[in-house]
Amino acid sequence: MNDSLFQDAKQQLNDAAKYVSISDDTIERLKEPKSRLIVSIPVRMDNGELKVFKGYRVRYDDTRGPTKGGIRFHPNVSIDEVDSLAFWMTFKCAVLKLPFGGAKGGITVDPKKLTRFELDRLSRGYINAIADFIGPDVDIPAPDMYTNPMIMGWMMDQYSIIQRKIVPAVITGKPVSMGGSLGRKTATAMGVFFVMQSLIPKFTKSGKKITVAIQGFGNVGSNLADLLYQAGYQVMAVSDETGGIYSAMGLDIPYIKGFKESTRDLKEVYAKGSVRELMGYEHISNDDLLKLDVDVLVPAALENQITCENAADIRAKVIVEAANGPITREAEKVLEQRGIPVVPDILANAGGVTVSYFEWVQNRMGHYWSEEKIHGLLKEKMTEETRMMWDIATSKNIPMRTAAYVHALNRIEQAVNARGTKVYYTGVDKKGEDV
Repeated sequence: MNDSLFQDAKQQLNDAAKYVSISDDTIERLKEPKSRLIVSIPVRMDNGELKVFKGYRVRYDDTRGPTKGGIRFHPNVSIDEVDSLAFWMTFKCAVLKLPFGGAKGGITVDPKKLTRFELDRLSRGYINAIADFIGPDVDIPAPDMYTNPMIMGWMMDQYSIIQRKIVPAVITGKPVSMGGSLGRKTATAMGVFFVMQSLIPKFTKSGKKITVAIQGFGNVGSNLADLLYQAGYQVMAVSDETGGIYSAMGLDIPYIKGFKESTRDLKEVYAKGSVRELMGYEHISNDDLLKLDVDVLVPAALENQITCENAADIRAKVIVEAANGPITREAEKVLEQRGIPVVPDILANAGGVTVSYFEWVQNRMGHYWSEEKIHGLLKEKMTEETRMMWDIATSKNIPMRTAAYVHALNRIEQAVNARGTKVYYTGVDKKGEDV
């Protein structure tokens, strides 16, 4: 993981601040996370050995409400990465007008090397370590990379054991039978889909079948590919961590998705089958996929996939960030110079946290909505915020990422002002004039 990821992320704040009138108080509050927690998690392995894993939880800013953000299990998880993800979550929640601040968590581990029993003990051990740091009115975790409803269920169950009462609202993304929301599993992909439906026609010719390449075939990438396929898009390439497959005629996404899901080793935990095992398609590398001549490129994997080394070779007409931070700051400058627009992550992949918000609301009410209602509410929210972001981008003639941050900053500023700023207490504005 790039040690400068967090510093790189914060530059986006500086870019947006040039286009919006905000107080020094707001900028000062957003410079650093409100709180960080680093924990050691001892786990008794199945062979009797004791291993200690490192875990993290960062609450970035709670000006707009309790913090919200996922938990990821990955070998490259670091405090720098978690800081960055919590920073992005702060703006993502503000862009979607959710009453949350941003947070993130993770454990440095290769979860595919653990058995089910070890994964259960690790998940519960993490909650034991951070239980005083989270809560329905403080910080609400959710699934992220290599975590899923089952793991969220274990975590909610462990928190409830500690509290000696059932607390479904402490964690979202749970199994429906444990208070989870219908529509949560596909929420991130569906949010990306609604954003694409709103924006892609602005960059492509009408009547033309839109071609797409998707890097990453996990929960988000596979479900997005399926939604796009059903809507008539031509998905030409997909990939996972082992590489990808390509067809100039378009891929049979339902078949590929079914293959990936049917080759699970730890059922309901991780899909281990690779899309490269499919016969009849051309094998390509992840780097090759990024350089395909398609209308839309969707990075849906890890951070920093498009860098200054490969940005000049990108041939897509538009990039939609389904992953968090897939484009480095330097690479984005290259893309901007080449006229390749980027739909930013803090808008495009916000469907997950939006439905997590719906789940939290349902848990607090004790009343649950139909999947049809969830989809309708998600579409309405994603479409409206996309329109508002686009209006800012076009009126100010700025990139969509900057416009999204401007949109979010306006909302964060309102919450900061409500508490009183330097201008309020001194009666003097930035120009030294009385107000």
